[in-house]
Parts: sequence; structure tokens; C-alpha cells
Amino acid sequence: MVQIKLRERSAIIQSLLAGVVPKVGLQHIQVGRKDEINAIITDLDRIIDDGATIRFIVGRYGSGKSFFLNLSRLVALEKKFVVVQADITPDRRLHATGGQAKALYTELMHSMATRAKPEGRGLPSVIERWISDLDHRLRREGKSDEEIIRAIHHELRPLQDFVSGYDFASVLGRYYEGFQRGDDALTASAIRWLSGEYETKGEARDDLGVRTIIKDQNIYDYLKLWAAFVRMAGYAGLIVSLDEMGVLSHRLNSTQARNANYEMLLRIVNDCLQGSVSGIGFIFAGTDEFLADSRRGIASYEALASRLRENEFAINGLIDTSGPVIKLNNLTAEDLFVLFHNIRNVFAKGDPSQYLLPDDGLIQFMGYCSNVLGAEFYQTPRDAVKKFVGLLSVLEQNPGTKWEELLSGPSSKMYTDESKDEKASCRDDDLVTFRL
Repeated sequence: MVQIKLRERSAIIQSLLAGVVPKVGLQHIQVGRKDEINAIITDLDRIIDDGATIRFIVGRYGSGKSFFLNLSRLVALEKKFVVVQADITPDRRLHATGGQAKALYTELMHSMATRAKPEGRGLPSVIERWISDLDHRLRREGKSDEEIIRAIHHELRPLQDFVSGYDFASVLGRYYEGFQRGDDALTASAIRWLSGEYETKGEARDDLGVRTIIKDQNIYDYLKLWAAFVRMAGYAGLIVSLDEMGVLSHRLNSTQARNANYEMLLRIVNDCLQGSVSGIGFIFAGTDEFLADSRRGIASYEALASRLRENEFAINGLIDTSGPVIKLNNLTAEDLFVLFHNIRNVFAKGDPSQYLLPDDGLIQFMGYCSNVLGAEFYQTPRDAVKKFVGLLSVLEQNPGTKWEELLSGPSSKMYTDESKDEKASCRDDDLVTFRL
């Protein structure tokens, strides 16, 4: 049995108890989603092969979208990608004129993660990896400090083919100069500019000698620049992961603002599907309403909706992951059993002798959830997971407590006739007849 670190155990339990996805230790609780993860792995291989990809992960609230995004992030990091991620909010979105798009870009840069820096704040290490490799190679050729600084612009020439590429390359060159001279103020200014934190062109010109800054209108151009640079630095590519896309459809009251963001999405979709960009992948996650609402969602923007339309032949359990949209189906009873088994194992730190609940208790808990939550038990596992973590927490903190009493108490009978009807459609006998 794999031993689970105390730090991972604590992060997993606290996150699940709060109903959020842990950032570490996902491998200890992951179940199901085999086809979906294989689709992401295929995407990563396509990016490595100089391509670009885009995915929309769609599901109900609590269906596991954020979990799937974080799992995809871990897979990408293992394959030597650089990953940036953020949640969409009214103050952080793809298109804006009041600084909201720039705020999204800054959040993405602050979250930059690599396999060596999986928790984020990895932007300086990405640059320094490139600097170290370049410095080592040029010094082996006998170059002096002055010659290396002059050579830097030649090395970055491929970036100048991109929009804003010249200034991007110039700032990287300034970072190199500061790195060589031990000038912390210069390197900090370069990081600040690359993170989109300069407010005026004049300030950027005084500090770095460049005449442009990152603004709402050009954040996508800079993401493409980063994709090119991280590959120069030896990484496999760049993954941009954005959650809570439903904010664009249901929390932006202005039709003009929604359509402007959909227009930016359309631009990204077209670039990725038509091969206009390379070395980059986008993963967006949102609710069913974000995709299907004909009044406010993507379905209301025909040019985008037509590109994301589902395969009409993928019915009756048939799947097709070749298109941009991946719908997260309900977990099966078997998947839920394994999920609860994994969470129980996390509580026990990987030691079966420390299990707080036997297998019979897991099955009885599933019956309890089916009674209390009805069909929601299958559709949105978040509530069931929170209840299960709560149950194990009580058993852990109150030695001698009998789990049978907790699962047969008054709360287990507190469900309505409506939930009983829903439960009847959930194939209850599956809960007691399935085998691993």
C-alpha cells in the first residue's frame, strides 16, 4: 500500500470537507474518467508534435469539473508542460476594457507551474532555466559577458515574429542583463512587466526601455508568446486552464460584454482548430447552462455554438472525444465505491489496519446517500463526498463511536417523497450487488 504524506492527507481532507478540489494528492483519490483523461493525453501529445488543442469540460455543479481540471494539470506537469490556471470572475475575464482581462492574465502568470514548481509562482524559474542553458552553451563557446548580452537578442529573434514579440524579447533580454549583473531591481521590473503589472507605458519605458505594456486587448497575443518561449526553454508547451466559465454566460448582465467574450473564445477556437497556433492548449470548464442556454450561453452565439455542437451519433452510451467538448457523465456505483474506498485510505495514511469504516460500512453509506440525496447522489458526487469525509472525521475524533448508529440515525430518514421517487430510478440494488 502506498504511504500517504501527512501534508497531502491534510490538504485532501480539508479540501474535500469544504467541497473544493485539493491541489495536491489527487492521485490518491482519482477514480473513473479513463476516456476523458486519455483524450487529454492525446491532446498533450498533439501539442508536443507542434500542434494546438482546445477543450470545453462541461458538467453540472459538483460533477467533478474542477477535479478533472486539476487532474489534467498534474498529467501535463508530468509531461513537462508549463501550466497556468485561473477561475473566471466578473473582475477576471477574457475580454474587457476596464482592466478585467489584464487581471486574468496577471492571475495566470502568478499561477505558472512546472514539475519543479507544481504549486505556482514558477515564472522566474522558467526564465532562469532558459538563461542557465543559454549561458552554459555560450560560455562553452568562449563568449564574454558582453558578447552573451549581444547574443541574447539573436537567440530571441523567433519571438519577434509574434505580435508584441519585439518588446517581449527585449524584456527577457533585460532580465538576463539583471541576472548577470546581480541587479535585483532590473530582474524584478522584468518579472513585473511579464506579469502584466505595469499600469503606464512611461513607467515601463523608464524601468526597462520598452514602449508597450500588456493590456486588455492583447492578453491572448502574450499567451501565444509564452507558448513559444517555454518551448525555447525546453518545456513541452503551455497549457491554459480556466474554470468557472459560466460566469461569462450568467453573471455578465451586458449582452455586449458576453458577446465580446464569446468573440474572443471564437478566435481561440478558430486558431486551435485551424492550426494557426502551436505549442499551446486551452482547457475551459463550465456548467451545462454555459454551453446550452440559448438565451445567454454559447448556444446564443451561433458562430461559436456551431463549432462546439455535439456529434449527433454519440448517443445511447456511445462516446466521441474527438470534438472540443467533453461532457462529464455521472459516476457509476462502482466508481463511487472506489472513491469512498480511496478517501478512507487517505484518512488511514495508506494503512489498512487503521481504516475507520469496513467495506460493509462503505456500502451502507452509499445506501444512506441514495436515501438522502436521491438521484443527485449519482449526478453530483460533491455532496456525498462531503458527507463521507464528515462521517470519517466524526469517527476519527470520537473513538468508540459505532458507524452503524450514525448511518441509521434520524438524519438518514429525513428525505421527502420526491427524493424517494428519484431514488427508485437509481437502481438501488446495484449498491449491494456490485463487486470490485
